[in-house]
Amino acid sequence: MPNRERDVTRIGALTDPVRRELYRFVAAQPAPVSRDEAAAATGIARHQAKFHLDRLEADGLLQSDYARLTGRSGPGAGRPSKRYRRSPDQIAVSLPPREYELAGRLMAAAIAESARTGTPAIEVLRALARDYGRELGSTATEGREPTDAEAALELAVGVLGEHGYEPRDGPAASGEVFLANCPFHALAQAQTELACTMNLALISGVSDALTPHGPQARLCPDPSRCCVVLRAAAGPG
Repeated sequence: MPNRERDVTRIGALTDPVRRELYRFVAAQPAPVSRDEAAAATGIARHQAKFHLDRLEADGLLQSDYARLTGRSGPGAGRPSKRYRRSPDQIAVSLPPREYELAGRLMAAAIAESARTGTPAIEVLRALARDYGRELGSTATEGREPTDAEAALELAVGVLGEHGYEPRDGPAASGEVFLANCPFHALAQAQTELACTMNLALISGVSDALTPHGPQARLCPDPSRCCVVLRAAAGPG
């Protein structure tokens, strides 16, 4: 399941009020808690607490371990009890999809590298975003390298769709694919050149991974969508 769909599923698990109350209690504790502790604190029957806590664990919202709560060991110490704590995984869902954490990571790395080497930060950012795009494209092509330009465009569209760009077919005569959503939307409003640099470099990186059939990516700014459009690579002349 793609990360975004998994995150939606996890958040959906909290729509149940009992499950949400248990999660809040466990998340607020400085140490793992047992089923009995969670049930007593929330006023929920133990069998209900067990069911919902295990569901929260299955959805990745909680983690568990086992420990003897008496502090004793050896014969007569009793069986270890299951304890729960909040998962360290971060969950974020935005509609339409946004990737501000990715933008922050790329820009922070670019600033650090620029300070170290003296290379202009915008050049470093372009290189880092392109490398990131290549990684996305390379992962997508493992075991299914495209054999022609149309297959490469389809694969690139799939990759960009999974990462929030929402590809849409442009006018039939143009043969282009528009990207209906900019994952860096708020940044693009305030720092258009910066966001467009990242978008073009990242998408070009995806195309690089599909060489020799990688699609062409070009800037075509429009406030209603991402600034990059795609078309299938031109055939040999």
